[in-house]
Amino acid sequence: MITIPFEAGRFHSTAEYYERFRVPYPDALIERVAERTGLAPGGRLIDLGCGPGQLAIAFARLAGALPTGIDPEPEMLAAARRAAEAAGVDIRLVQGSSYDLAPHLGPARLVVMGRSFHWMDRADTLLRLNAIVEPGGAVALFDDRSIAATPDWRPVLDNLSQLYSPERSESRTLRRGPDWVPHERVLLASPFPVLERISRICVRRLSADDIVGRAFSMSVTSRQNLGQEAVAFEAALRKDLQALSPDDSFEETVEVRALIATRP
Repeated sequence: MITIPFEAGRFHSTAEYYERFRVPYPDALIERVAERTGLAPGGRLIDLGCGPGQLAIAFARLAGALPTGIDPEPEMLAAARRAAEAAGVDIRLVQGSSYDLAPHLGPARLVVMGRSFHWMDRADTLLRLNAIVEPGGAVALFDDRSIAATPDWRPVLDNLSQLYSPERSESRTLRRGPDWVPHERVLLASPFPVLERISRICVRRLSADDIVGRAFSMSVTSRQNLGQEAVAFEAALRKDLQALSPDDSFEETVEVRALIATRP
């Protein structure tokens, strides 16, 4: 099974953009996952690959969970700390990755991952989580799927990503290729093979600033990765977006999903 090599600093320089411009997780989805997994107030939760802490904070705020956020990037942990303080919730933050998972981090009722599972050795991660997730607990993978965009700015961003960041684009191409094993198949062969998907579909209105911010939130087109090409990349992206929508009005229909995995 293909595993993308681990890079601790993959998301360096993205935290401020990730917080502001990634598709948010709806409160209703968080509440439904908490209900479905039996996460009661005071229940322990691990947000693996927590980034700026959006899932950990949401579960603390909406479900009364006691979260531990784990991420290899200090910039992300600092952002998560600030966001938790602003939200008035307590989060334990640990610098590390899926390769640092060990039983002493548990037990946890729920382990969540937001757009991060594909960066891990997925089979190994699930075996490690089997020693951390308490009996009756669950793993939940969160992501979002773009259904439609008007006008469709997605090919513009993809093409410029390939042009300005060809090496980083290889991992994205790999995950879209025929040899990539879907998360569902990995889970079915793991200690957590009972699967259920819950989602919410919403329509979001965007500006060019939102799309540029989204681009800089991604590892493939982060400011760190683009380096001196970041200015040229942004100028090219804004030029193409202006041609698509002279009035700077974009719309996307997106499905935000949680794939819940439990033991038999």
